Amino acid sequence: MVELRTATLADVPLLAYWDTKPHVQAATGDDDVADWSVEVSADPRWQQVLIAETDGRPVGVVQIIDPRNETTHYWGEVAANLRAIDIWIGEETDLGQGFGTQMMEVALGMCFESPEVTGVLIDPLEWNVRAQRFYAGLGFKVVGPRRFGSDQCLVMRLDRDRWADT
Repeated sequence: MVELRTATLADVPLLAYWDTKPHVQAATGDDDVADWSVEVSADPRWQQVLIAETDGRPVGVVQIIDPRNETTHYWGEVAANLRAIDIWIGEETDLGQGFGTQMMEVALGMCFESPEVTGVLIDPLEWNVRAQRFYAGLGFKVVGPRRFGSDQCLVMRLDRDRWADT
């Protein structure tokens, strides 16, 4: 079973290493590589950086973001009471093992634990049909295409009522 814990400065070397992995780079697009020491130590109210572990072994990372309040305005103008999730598996050998599904289930539970949250956004790359199918299987519906920087993405959304039905 996957558990999520808050990332610490001790996780920075692992996060930086995972950023070098081709499958992570392909999944995250042309975004600038994160400065994990800043991301982890800043601890803003609008973002959580979480390490996914199974049996105490790190397998991935999840970021839960309040897209309306995050400082880069990556999502542009969005309604209040939404969350956005970024997720990836660190090692190629951990792909296809069910960790992503477990990570999303825990992260969605964390998002919807707050009663004011009405929906969760995700932005897989437009060409990444496998990721889109994965999110659709979790109940996400397509909002539409959107360009973020140089990345063409497909924004998807899971509303609270749909999540509650799954």
